[in-house]
Amino acid sequence: MNPSELKGALEAIVYAADEPATLDQLAKAVETDKEQVRAALEEMIAACAAEERGMEIRRVARGYRFSTKPQHHEAVRKFIKSLRPPLRLSLPALETLAVVAYKQPVTLPEMQEIRGVDCAGVIGTLLDKRLVTTAGRKAVIGRPILYRTTKEFLIRFGLNDVDELPSLKEFEQLAREALGEELGGESAVPPEGGAAPQQIAETAAGDGAAETAEVSAMSPEAAPVELPAEAESPEPSLDAGPADSIAASDPESPSE
Repeated sequence: MNPSELKGALEAIVYAADEPATLDQLAKAVETDKEQVRAALEEMIAACAAEERGMEIRRVARGYRFSTKPQHHEAVRKFIKSLRPPLRLSLPALETLAVVAYKQPVTLPEMQEIRGVDCAGVIGTLLDKRLVTTAGRKAVIGRPILYRTTKEFLIRFGLNDVDELPSLKEFEQLAREALGEELGGESAVPPEGGAAPQQIAETAAGDGAAETAEVSAMSPEAAPVELPAEAESPEPSLDAGPADSIAASDPESPSE
């Protein structure tokens, strides 16, 4: 298979794949050495970087996938919105997802200690959305279930690995861009009567600095966005974006 045929075959596979195609999968499919496949993919990535191209090949969840370029997200968002109703995720669920992402594997009592409120309902929602999953049980009294983020989480946020998670402030901005909405407000009242967002951020970044070294970048001068009390303002409507955007808000489910 000559270089042109190889790149054509790889482009077809990456385009057709439902999930990010790994280097091993691609090499096996085209029956070519992995280094040759990697070199061909790098050339394809460089070619897609041209300004006139609307698609790019990105490394996501340890694989490769086609994605729309950020500058075209608004146009794609409007098109997707015209095809199906938006998927929704509540602000408390987004807060809980952030705790799981930065503290994983983490138990429900640990999440509740950080957020200061009951998280059973939102964990049920996140499990239903396949953004988190169980990861065994912690070897302590009661053996509580451990939770971690999933491959779906990586895909939704366009991350290759959890090691690429930004600081908590950057995570907040990433969520805004992915959801296409501003998640801020003027009220300093914590949602659900629990801990304020700044307390959640400081606790999640402060406990166990070794395992969250990158997260501790929540700088003192960075003013966290205050989230409005749920009882005082309606939840924002967050539209689902392209394939690599996060799912947006869904009211909390009382069931686990």
